[in-house]
Amino acid sequence: MQTLSDIKALLATRGLEPKHRLGQNFLHDQNKLRALIAHSGVAAGDLVLEVGPGTGTLTEALLDVGCDVVACELDDDMADIIRERLGDRVKLIHGDCLDGKHAVSPAILSAIGGRPFRLVANLPYGAATPLVLNLAAHHANCLGQFVTVQREVAQRLAAVPGSDAYGAATVLLSLTSTVQVLETLPGSCFWPAPRVTSAMMSVVPNPTRPAIDPDRVSTFVHRIFASRRKQLGALLGRSTPFPVGILPSMRAETLSPMQILALMHAVG
Repeated sequence: MQTLSDIKALLATRGLEPKHRLGQNFLHDQNKLRALIAHSGVAAGDLVLEVGPGTGTLTEALLDVGCDVVACELDDDMADIIRERLGDRVKLIHGDCLDGKHAVSPAILSAIGGRPFRLVANLPYGAATPLVLNLAAHHANCLGQFVTVQREVAQRLAAVPGSDAYGAATVLLSLTSTVQVLETLPGSCFWPAPRVTSAMMSVVPNPTRPAIDPDRVSTFVHRIFASRRKQLGALLGRSTPFPVGILPSMRAETLSPMQILALMHAVG
């Protein structure tokens, strides 16, 4: 597994430096990298999607386990490093992991080919929330997501009703998945050290998930959280047939995901 010295040398020999605009903070703490793989439960022969492989530290560790790896890298320089070091041992997607903000890259989907897979990655902060939400909502062959993200993102995605962090993203993810914050990672685990704390989290499909139309739910949830402090009666109209247990005087931020789903069906 690459050490911090290895990562710095790989960049220095090419005259490169981490690109702040791309959120390049390389996870180099080997204990945390091993923990991420252990939490994912991947084994030899499993298919893994990694987004933002950088110099390939986690990629190489996944290959050592015996995983088949699809790695998606946006940066030209990092993609060149992956090609030079790993060649055809990894299926490299050179481009954005997202097609806009509402879909996973077609190149990734083509590379996965419908096989069951897990996302295991130190995610670029800008891509984290839309990628996690899209995989959970639209890709049943994603068996789980095990990622490091900004701690505030993890707290928001795992928030409970009534908390400040609870919002549209929380509800959308909770209707499909079980979300858990696994570990906190201080800035010293990364190079260069970010000014924010990170977290390791898991997002695993809920086998008892309700049957939903993700796009319809997303539209409704964003509607009622757009003015989260407003009472539901003011947002939806006092004549709305509110389900039992939901009052017009309540606010969206106090409702559970299942109550929000019931409210959506009531509104029609």
